[in-house]
Amino acid sequence: MYPEQLVAPMKEELTKVGFQQLTNPTEVDSLIKNTKGTVLMVVNSVCGCAAGNMRPGVTLSLKNGKTPSNLATVFAGVDGEAVAEARKHFLPYPPSSPSIALFKDGELVHFLERHHIEGGSAQVIADNLSSAYDEFCN
Repeated sequence: MYPEQLVAPMKEELTKVGFQQLTNPTEVDSLIKNTKGTVLMVVNSVCGCAAGNMRPGVTLSLKNGKTPSNLATVFAGVDGEAVAEARKHFLPYPPSSPSIALFKDGELVHFLERHHIEGGSAQVIADNLSSAYDEFCN
């Protein structure tokens, strides 16, 4: 587990643009199962690809004309039980940190694994997510 003071600025990169930080399994399960519309769930991480590609790419994607109605994040290595619950909803994809999931009416409709994130730029990630928003968000 990472110390809270280490990860606080990394969490803030997403919460300051509207993401809700989920810290327990009940919050995760409830949001995904009970939300009509779309949920973007980000598994945040301390790794370099989260800092250089994922968080900036996710933030940039929110400038798209269509965006998810709900934004949420869990932090790998900090909120272990919340991350484990989120990953149950990501099946059949294996655990991956960082990762990005888009749900519509509780169903997983788009997913980016670490290998999609670490090799791409923030703009490539934003473009990928924007395409998914255009398809699945109202």
